[in-house]
Amino acid sequence: MARIVSIGLTGNTVFMGVPHFHSGGETVHATDFHEELGGKGFNQAVAAARQGADTALLTAVGMDDVAKVRDFLANEGIAGTVVGKDVPSAHATILTDGTGETRVTVFPGARLDVADVEQFKQAIASADILLLTNEVPEEVNLRASEIAAANDTRIVFNPAPARPLPDVLKRRVFLFTPNEFETAGLEDARCEVVETLGAKGCRIRSTGEVVPAVPCGEAVDSTGAGDTFNAVLAVRLAGGEGIPEACRAANEAAAKSVTVRYVLPSIPRMVPD
Repeated sequence: MARIVSIGLTGNTVFMGVPHFHSGGETVHATDFHEELGGKGFNQAVAAARQGADTALLTAVGMDDVAKVRDFLANEGIAGTVVGKDVPSAHATILTDGTGETRVTVFPGARLDVADVEQFKQAIASADILLLTNEVPEEVNLRASEIAAANDTRIVFNPAPARPLPDVLKRRVFLFTPNEFETAGLEDARCEVVETLGAKGCRIRSTGEVVPAVPCGEAVDSTGAGDTFNAVLAVRLAGGEGIPEACRAANEAAAKSVTVRYVLPSIPRMVPD
């Protein structure tokens, strides 16, 4: 069984459907409303667990949300190390227009620190793959990557939201998964880079191969598709598949996810071979 660990943000997410995005000072009335837990590291852990991986998550939330998050993770079969902080949990508001495109506003809220990583050390050391994103402080990723490197745990890094990365961190990464807007600064990365291209699929940098997406129905909401892609890619790589084969499975899972509204309901529980 693949062993996947994720470090990331967890918070409360509000979704609102809108006929179109705002222009200037325009007020737009939402057509629907939905609320759920979310965050890139959180979503990727859920997606990995739903692919059958032995999954663990390190995250921080406000004290009021610790029990709720722990219960949810336990129900998904995820070993959750949930650190309570004396600040509110993160919060995101996601608007989705009639074409399925999204606009996201995030309040960072409770954040992990380096000391929190130490209690997750054994989980990192025993994992096949560590999933990282830029939703946690850089020093957290640096310490986690140091532990991973010392234990031959491969790192799949989704560099979102985009920010410059220190060279030492880039040297420790096995594979980066930027979208088309997050590739800046990765030109000198010595590892593999798989660039996600939305409805076009993804591109493997080392070969230039574009692995096409496989449409699975009408796209209604792209939120969380990238997290599904990352998790499925990691699970397949941990299971011994090559990068092209893992990309095909990840593309299919992401394509399925965009046919379902919101994030948690859209994350598939299996990807057909």
